[in-house]
Amino acid sequence: MRVNGLSDAAKRLTIADKRLKVLGAAPEGTLVVHEIYASVQGESTYAGLPCTFVRTSACNLRCRYCDTPHAFVEGGAMTLDAVLDRVDALGIKLVELTGGEPLLQQASFTLMTRLCDAGYTVLLETSGSVDIRDVDPRVRRIVDFKSPYSGEEEHNLYDLVAALRPHDEVKLVLADRADYEWARALVRERSIDRMCAVLMGCVFGKLDPRDLVAWILEDKLPVRMQIQMHKVIWDPAKRGV
Repeated sequence: MRVNGLSDAAKRLTIADKRLKVLGAAPEGTLVVHEIYASVQGESTYAGLPCTFVRTSACNLRCRYCDTPHAFVEGGAMTLDAVLDRVDALGIKLVELTGGEPLLQQASFTLMTRLCDAGYTVLLETSGSVDIRDVDPRVRRIVDFKSPYSGEEEHNLYDLVAALRPHDEVKLVLADRADYEWARALVRERSIDRMCAVLMGCVFGKLDPRDLVAWILEDKLPVRMQIQMHKVIWDPAKRGV
C-alpha cells in the first residue's frame, strides 16, 4: 500500500491500524481536514482570544475522555492553498492547528511554516505521542501529555520535554487524584515549569475544578489552572466552537 504525505509515525500506524486509512487515501501534498472555523480560544495561555482553528482528521490515540471522536474518520483532502485561503477569509491573526493529531500528516509541517511566513501567530495542539522537533520554531507547541486515566499514557514521548522552548506549553488533562499525582510528579521530576508554561485542567464532568484548585494550592505547584472556556459558553457537545 502506498501512503502519501504522512509522517514516519503515521506511515507505520496506517499500515497497522485501519482507523487511519482516511489519511492514506489523500492525494500527495494535501491535508486531510475535518473543519476550519473561527471561535475564541478556549484553552492555553491564549484563552479568550479570537482564533481560527484548523482541525485535521485522524488520530493515533483513543483517549477515554476524547471530545472530538468525529475527527477520527470525518473530513476531506484540501490543498494547502485552499486551507490558507479559508484562514485568510476568516481574518484572524491567531491560528491553531489541532485534531485529531495534526503531526500525523507531513503537510501540517508545511502549512505551519506557510502560516508563520504570512504573519500569523500559530499554535499547535499535539498529543505528545509524535515527535515535535521538526515543527517550525516560530510555532507555539502545546504538548498534551496523556494521563493514566486516558488509557494512552504508554504512548507519551517524555524525551520531548527536552525539546520544549519558553513559548511552548504543556497541557495536562486530569480525571482524578491519581492523575493529579502523576502530573505533579511529571512537573517536579522534569522541572517542566522552568522550561515553559504548564496548564492543568479537568476532564469535563469528571473532576470538580474546585478539587484541582485545592490540590494545586496545597502543593504550591507552579502551574496554571484552566477550564475549557468553550464548554462553558456553548453546549459541551456543540461542534465548530
